[in-house]
Amino acid sequence: MLTDSERFAFITRRHHAFASTGNAYDAVQCDVAISTGDTLVVLAEEVVGVAMTWPFAVTQAHGNLHALSVPREGETLADLARSLHVSAADFEHAAEIAGRFGFPLDPQIEALLASLAG
Repeated sequence: MLTDSERFAFITRRHHAFASTGNAYDAVQCDVAISTGDTLVVLAEEVVGVAMTWPFAVTQAHGNLHALSVPREGETLADLARSLHVSAADFEHAAEIAGRFGFPLDPQIEALLASLAG
């Protein structure tokens, strides 16, 4: 039998798949089952994003989701995540999912993720 530490030694992630980025954007605004930080997937448009009040894409294609603005000089992924009220792990997870699908990442996100690694 698993102990509480073993049972809860992971972070659950929720993924929501949509037919279009327009559907994803609308759903984030009104579906209470979608929480800030959840991963949004739109296979038809090669978009992966993060749910929040203004859902944004981590992929190069963004469709009707928001594209991120250029990070300020010295801004880290943690800084950006904090300003958007999500976690850096939300970015990392969405980027990982995009990579698994072979979707190109937004170059700005790619640079911020690279700065974590090295």
